[in-house]
Amino acid sequence: QVQLVESGGGLVQPGGSLRLSCAGSGFIFSTYDMMWYRQALGKERELVAAIISAGGRTNYADSVKGRFTISRDNAKNTVYLQMSSLKPEDTAVYYCNALRVLLTIDDYWGQGTQVTVSS
Repeated sequence: QVQLVESGGGLVQPGGSLRLSCAGSGFIFSTYDMMWYRQALGKERELVAAIISAGGRTNYADSVKGRFTISRDNAKNTVYLQMSSLKPEDTAVYYCNALRVLLTIDDYWGQGTQVTVSS
């Protein structure tokens, strides 16, 4: 059974930091590209950061460049999102996504974790 379990969300003041974690199980984690998406209330889900299966290349939304860092530990089947200099507009539900495109498309999602940036 495939599972992606996010943790680390919560309430933080503007300018603060949080680290999100997403633990995967039931699939070969190291062969999947891993992404973090977020969805704010009333808005569409947007891609925040991505890291390829080999772990070297990363990509970020312009709105988070220089503030967020995505990383992965394939030995622990976990992907992280380190968020710094948080702003109220970062408030959203953050989702972990695992994607592999070979002969088939394997696409898995976590349940989401709430991040609220407010004073």
